[in-house]
Amino acid sequence: MNKVVRIANGAGFLGDSITAPRRLVEAAAVDYLTIEHLAELTMSILARQREKDPQAGYAEDFIEIVGSLAGALHTQPQLKIIANSGGMNPLACAAAVANVLVAEQLASVPIGVVTGDDLLPELEAIQAAGCELRNMETDDPLTVLGPSSRIVSANAYLGAQPIVAALAEGARIVITGRVADASLTVAPLVHEFGWEWNDLDRIAAATVAGHLIECGAQVTGGYSTEWQQYQLTDVGYPIAEVNATGETVITKPPGTGGKVTFRTVAEQLVYEIGDPQHYLTPDIDCDFTTVRLQDLGNDRVQVTGASGRAATETYKVSLAYRDGFMASGQLLVYGLDCREKAQACGEMILQRVQAAGFSLARTNIELIGQGAGVPGTWFWRKYQPPGELMLRVTVHDANRAAVEHFTRELAPLITSGPAGLAGYASGRPQVRPVFAYWPTLVPKSLVRGQSTVRTAQEWLA
Repeated sequence: MNKVVRIANGAGFLGDSITAPRRLVEAAAVDYLTIEHLAELTMSILARQREKDPQAGYAEDFIEIVGSLAGALHTQPQLKIIANSGGMNPLACAAAVANVLVAEQLASVPIGVVTGDDLLPELEAIQAAGCELRNMETDDPLTVLGPSSRIVSANAYLGAQPIVAALAEGARIVITGRVADASLTVAPLVHEFGWEWNDLDRIAAATVAGHLIECGAQVTGGYSTEWQQYQLTDVGYPIAEVNATGETVITKPPGTGGKVTFRTVAEQLVYEIGDPQHYLTPDIDCDFTTVRLQDLGNDRVQVTGASGRAATETYKVSLAYRDGFMASGQLLVYGLDCREKAQACGEMILQRVQAAGFSLARTNIELIGQGAGVPGTWFWRKYQPPGELMLRVTVHDANRAAVEHFTRELAPLITSGPAGLAGYASGRPQVRPVFAYWPTLVPKSLVRGQSTVRTAQEWLA
């Protein structure tokens, strides 16, 4: 029997369409629905939420998504959901999901929770074991940051193994914290086909499939340079059809917008991969240069040829630490000479902060509409003076008082700056804490990913 497992992805980030998962499972029969909610910035935001409330720190959108899928969970017994929406607090996320399921008469649904990625409580022990947690970009040891109280979060990118364990125990919904994005797809394929972890080319094929669908509609026409050719209003989210050999077809539900072509799949294939010969995940060292794509027509692209080597002996760890404060303010500048006027206003604001006795570690003046968003593109417009543009000034410093004073210097331009400014109605910019990123590696032997499976009713007991 030529078994094919159909895995759909209904979200590529926290903030993606809240209705896409429901529309996906209503438009196409799938075996698994993955939800990919996490990024480095997202983890920092969730860490802040957990600091304020010990029961927070997960992707709250997922609770609404599960509620919208209650009907499908009743009528599609094959459907399973795997989501990294647990963020910084997968146990609290599981309890919130359980509440929804019980209310929807789904109290017997088994929920698996993957934990062990949160290394914040383990950092001292990890360092005591000889791991200096060196920054992957600068090679500095973590100790250069000073007091450990600066560290907000430290999460290992776990692989597919604890998810596979949860599925083996009968979980119908699996909630994880930080795992590698592609591992959300690798896990159900290993579970369904019984692949061994040393079956490297099949694990590589599953990783490629996961990489292709992990960003949601990016592979079905979203974020494309050919956007005018695709109807994106009701863009279809992706489905990976994978057989026991790892051969994959990327497609989308029939009748939905967007497009699946050689180009859309190729663009996603090379998205954020670094060295294409060594795409490293916790599960595999994957070689993307051997991958072959064939456009089958009708929104179907075949993916074959993935090859892999054994995974490394380390987990990547995303660590965030407190790094001062920032604020960003915007003003609309219009009329004659608005480019020169905007630049002068930005400099005036910063000069007034300095005159008040404050210094700022980092400042940035952007003239949005003059190529500031893509440096190097402004030159072709320099002889076409714009009628209006947006001035954005951003500052960063360890001293909150200095940043706070900056926020007070925009409004005075109403009467003490040039004519032709607008945008004051939104009020003063907010001062926000800055969390900086510290990528590092930890030996796998020092990390224990694990899974726990209970029914929704049991999670609430």
